[in-house]
Formats: sequence, C-alpha cells, structure tokens
Amino acid sequence: MALSGDRNTKSRAGDLFNYPVLTGVTIYAGALVVLDADGYAKPGLTATGLITVGRAEGRVVNTGASGSVTVQVQRGVYLYENSAAADEITRSEVGDTCYIVNDETVAKTDAVGTRSAAGKVMAVDGDGVWVKLGIF
Repeated sequence: MALSGDRNTKSRAGDLFNYPVLTGVTIYAGALVVLDADGYAKPGLTATGLITVGRAEGRVVNTGASGSVTVQVQRGVYLYENSAAADEITRSEVGDTCYIVNDETVAKTDAVGTRSAAGKVMAVDGDGVWVKLGIF
C-alpha cells in the first residue's frame, strides 16, 4: 500500500555492514570479502557467482554453524595485490572491472569465466591496484 502520510524512514550511512560467515571459514582483517549463493561471507577466491561486498574490518573465525558469527565489512576503495603476466592490471584498465584471484589479489580478466568480479579499478601504482569494492 502506498503512503498516505509522513513516514519515519530509517537510514544508515551504507558503508559498514555485518554478514553471516560460512562455517569452517577464517576471514582475515583486510581481506576482500564475498558472499556465496546462500548469502554467507567468506574470503575472496577464484570461483563464479560470488558477490564482492568489501573489506573485512577484523579477523573472524567461524568454527560453528554457518551464520553463528558475523564479519564486519566496509565498502570503499582499497589497495590489493596485482596479478601477474597476461592478467596484470595496468593504468590503461582504470575504470574497468577487475576479477578476484584470492582474498588479496585481483586480475585483469575473468580467466575464461572462472572468476567473479571484484570491483572497479580506480588506480594502479607501484604498490598494487586500488579497487572500489562493495555494492554501490
């Protein structure tokens, strides 16, 4: 039903979220974090169908059932390791989508459909690749 009067709509900044963690998973502080098809958080890895949600704000170890602990994740622009050889990202890829190799490395290609998108390349320098992570 549509509004017929004022509504006190709740809000939040939208940069910091908590996600339930998959069982048997350790996510390290600073890791690139993804959600699997069931909505559970885990560290970035080479796989398809993952949704990148951001950077882990602290270490989380889930030795219990899936969802028994959560990880705090922040979206934003973060520095990650660059892939190598034909998958190395260069300044000419700024603005392009990059792809997840693991929880600290991104690559130029999806490796023939085997990698999920990490985010947008914002800059490339001698320290690595600055990537815009999260759902925007």
